[in-house]
Amino acid sequence: MNIEELRDYCLGKPEATEDFPFDNDTLVFKVKGKVFALTSLKKWEAGDHSLNLKCDPEKAIEYREKYPDEVFPGYHMNKKHWNTVVVDGSQLSKKVIQNLINHSYALVVSKLPKSQREGLLR
Repeated sequence: MNIEELRDYCLGKPEATEDFPFDNDTLVFKVKGKVFALTSLKKWEAGDHSLNLKCDPEKAIEYREKYPDEVFPGYHMNKKHWNTVVVDGSQLSKKVIQNLINHSYALVVSKLPKSQREGLLR
């Protein structure tokens, strides 16, 4: 999955938006103002094709054990709730990466107030 496919997939989620809230480098994907994915464009240009995704703490451990070369504790994030995932050039299939993005999005949506959740999870 390259950066364009990643961006298209994340923005394909209901009410997903992209933003650069921290600097001109960190591309952040949000739903209802809450972050579900982020990546560094400079790192992509340098060949580090990774993405930070929110994850249930128990599943985060499972993913790290199952994919030790592609899934790591979240870089510059809360290591309990975030994973850094290698998305381009990794052994992870596109489907697995999409499932990780789906999980992150769904986890963030599940924490939104009920009135904001309606229609977001299909």
